[in-house]
Amino acid sequence: MVDRWLTERARAAEAEVPGGFDLSECVREPIHLLGGVQSHGTLIAVEPASGVVVVAAANTGELLGAPPEELLGAHASRVLAEAELEEALSGTSGEDSAAVTFPAPVGGAGSRRQVDVSAHRRDGLLVLEFEPRQHEAPAFGTFYAGIRRALARLRSTSTVTEACAVAAREVRALTGYDRVMVYRFDGEAGPGEVVAEDLTPGWDPWLGLWFPATDVPPQARRLYRDNWIRVIGDVLDETVGLVPPVRPETGVPLDLSSAALRTVSGFHLEYLRNIGVRSSMSVSVLREGSLWGLIACHGARPLRPTPEVRSACEMFGAAFSLQLAAIEERERADAIAESGTRAARVARLLEDGLEESVADHGEAVTELLAADGVVLCRGGRVSGSGDTFPPGLVQALGGRAALLAPGTVWETDRLAEVDGEEAAFGAQPSVMGPAGVLLLPLSRSGDFLAWCRRERPVPRRWAADPAAPVRVGAGGERLTPRGSGAVFAAMMRGRSLEWTTTDRAAARELWRLLTGLVLRHADAVGALNDELRMTNLDLDGFAHAAAHDLKEPLRGISNAVTFTIEDAAARLDETTRRRLLTMQRLAGRMDELLNSLLHYARLGRAGLRVSEVDLGRVLDSALEVAGPRLAEERVQVRRGPLPVLAADQDRLYEILVNLLVNAAKYADPDSSDRWVEVSGRRLPVPGDPGEAHETVVTVRDNGMGIAPALHEEVFQLFRRLHGPHEYGGGSGVGLAVVKRVVQRHGGRIWLESAPGRGSAFSFTLGVCEAADDSTAADGS
Repeated sequence: MVDRWLTERARAAEAEVPGGFDLSECVREPIHLLGGVQSHGTLIAVEPASGVVVVAAANTGELLGAPPEELLGAHASRVLAEAELEEALSGTSGEDSAAVTFPAPVGGAGSRRQVDVSAHRRDGLLVLEFEPRQHEAPAFGTFYAGIRRALARLRSTSTVTEACAVAAREVRALTGYDRVMVYRFDGEAGPGEVVAEDLTPGWDPWLGLWFPATDVPPQARRLYRDNWIRVIGDVLDETVGLVPPVRPETGVPLDLSSAALRTVSGFHLEYLRNIGVRSSMSVSVLREGSLWGLIACHGARPLRPTPEVRSACEMFGAAFSLQLAAIEERERADAIAESGTRAARVARLLEDGLEESVADHGEAVTELLAADGVVLCRGGRVSGSGDTFPPGLVQALGGRAALLAPGTVWETDRLAEVDGEEAAFGAQPSVMGPAGVLLLPLSRSGDFLAWCRRERPVPRRWAADPAAPVRVGAGGERLTPRGSGAVFAAMMRGRSLEWTTTDRAAARELWRLLTGLVLRHADAVGALNDELRMTNLDLDGFAHAAAHDLKEPLRGISNAVTFTIEDAAARLDETTRRRLLTMQRLAGRMDELLNSLLHYARLGRAGLRVSEVDLGRVLDSALEVAGPRLAEERVQVRRGPLPVLAADQDRLYEILVNLLVNAAKYADPDSSDRWVEVSGRRLPVPGDPGEAHETVVTVRDNGMGIAPALHEEVFQLFRRLHGPHEYGGGSGVGLAVVKRVVQRHGGRIWLESAPGRGSAFSFTLGVCEAADDSTAADGS
């Protein structure tokens, strides 16, 4: 695996280093098992069941008042009070547990000191990290306002470039580092480019520079993917070892993969010293579970961000990852709209037999993706236009297509670097041969349509010669110095122009249209396009992941405030206490919003159990929840026709509860005759020239009403037309949930309302197939 990851250039560069240097040592180094921590803090590992300490850092005597020899075999309450220990145990329990952080006093009588405790589970042990509480920790009010401003600026961005620039600027403002850059990887194992930067005057700019892939080896990328943040307080720090150095039961040191104090590879420390960096922090940026890049921070002096700052940076990293996903989804939706017309025009040319049409109209098919050639392989017959695909490549693409679902796009702009494809040429591809391919599988049997692009040499500015990633520097350092004075210009060969979101969208859209042509079923094409648009606009997976990751630091903030109020109640003045309570309330409010976001996201993945449902019975169930609220507001419930309809009963119940509660919230305060009516009736389908009918369910009230200009806004997530404490409060999720459930059924929803004239929410539930039980269970 190491040999495959290191390039021939990298291995050749090793041989040029005086005295020899094995770069594969960096790749093989088990950086999570280095057996040490940074010296500004300390660590113990505890058996959760017994509370007995089984591993301790060598400096516990200095920071905790008890040397490791006294702690090993003793109960953890020797250094941490029972209440705090129980908090650490309970806070990290469960299958999906995460780290928790809280302040606590440690040390014996007369030497008590305040520390920040971080707790997480690893290999069946509770790992407790202790860091001295910094006196210069920022005031929470100011700090929290800064975080809110940073997140607001990030949400306002509309392009990846703009989001990266804001991320660099805001993280530097939050942390105080001298250089903050956004570093994007070119593929999971590729080199990286600095795409945004914010730095102190006088520092060399690195914007636009590329760094060799060997700078971040695979095991480091795995840790970045699994942990949002990594901090190096001082590159000159003397690592503190663990006692015992090796765990007897495992034969290896304690696994510190998730430890904030984890010591750092000596290779990496050399690297940082060579570029004049004294402190460092990296925040991971993830896309669909893969490492997209890093927000990398460098300081000229030792710098140890507080747990609050680290939590804020983790939150910002998660939000940044989510914003990138949202921008990409928006670009994908725009690409679908842009490419749909062109794809439809090409599809019309292919109506009279695919093989003949690709040969006759190959130029139009090729131009659809701005490619240099196209090939169709169907039923063993091969036809094409433009640049020729080598026979070996056609065979290799057919094998790959058989492994993919029809309509799934696979592409590469570096064909010669893809495992297995090199052999398809029999030799290195020629300068004019295919360097990039976009593959569109047409069937499970290996039929496909593929486009190719020629090599397009591209200039790159490297921070070091990529052919010589290892070099002896002044003082004997082994890793290449970086900086503007070391810029190395090179021409990137063997790659084509990248395939864009628009290219992929056009290929998918063409497949949808071809599917419709083959089936001769225009309705199927429309349904597939609608499903594609919904899928591309659906960010539920990203919202779910980000909400989970945001809740942990938020819980830590809330707990810290709670413990501060409890532990220092007698010493707090009224103003401080009021501010702390406000912080606690806002944290709770954010937790409610995240819970709402999680619920909204789950609706996008949950399967539907569709059956014949009596609307009257579902209404009775909904009134068990909404009835007391309606009675409190003196709103009478009226029943119109309540037919049987096809729906998921639980989801229909959720729709009615939200609409009935809405009617109670916005009842007309000046009216003594307040009512809400639920009814369902069969009506003709609008725009259908035939005699098709559908069931329309209407929830109508005589409440305050909504201005027509706001009819679309009320269905937006977190959109409220009133203050947070008016009309019974709420998170602004209810109507968004209603719309999502209706769409999941394949139906539609609309609103008829005007101020003072009440509101009528009408919806249909379409025609949809029930998901199997396993799918439904996974999403519930």
